Amino acid sequence: MVFDVSVALTWILFLALFPIAFFWLRRAWRIVVKRDFSEVALKRGESPSNPARYAPFAAAINFIAGIIVVFVILGVVTARFNYETWSAIAGSTIWMKFILDFILSRQAHPIVVKKRDKEQKPVNGSSK
Repeated sequence: MVFDVSVALTWILFLALFPIAFFWLRRAWRIVVKRDFSEVALKRGESPSNPARYAPFAAAINFIAGIIVVFVILGVVTARFNYETWSAIAGSTIWMKFILDFILSRQAHPIVVKKRDKEQKPVNGSSK
């Protein structure tokens, strides 16, 4: 095996799986056991009005993604997965976790269109 850019990126991806799994499983633990909803469905750093409503979904997303990443780590360490298999599973899991978190945060923060009352808001800066 010749050490080149692809080998370096492979090792970076594999070594990154350890902290990724730790943080995702820790986040699920905080939501389920400690009832800490401070990281549930954040949009621009703000929690939704009722984060407890979305907590089970956020916990499930984090727990399932964390378990899949641990499964990938164990598959690589025990040499059950070849490169194509474990990198595909890991990459798909990371992307799906990000996409599902994005969907959950947008669901928790609905877009509310406020109707402007013409009598309250002056047009073109005139107050007459």
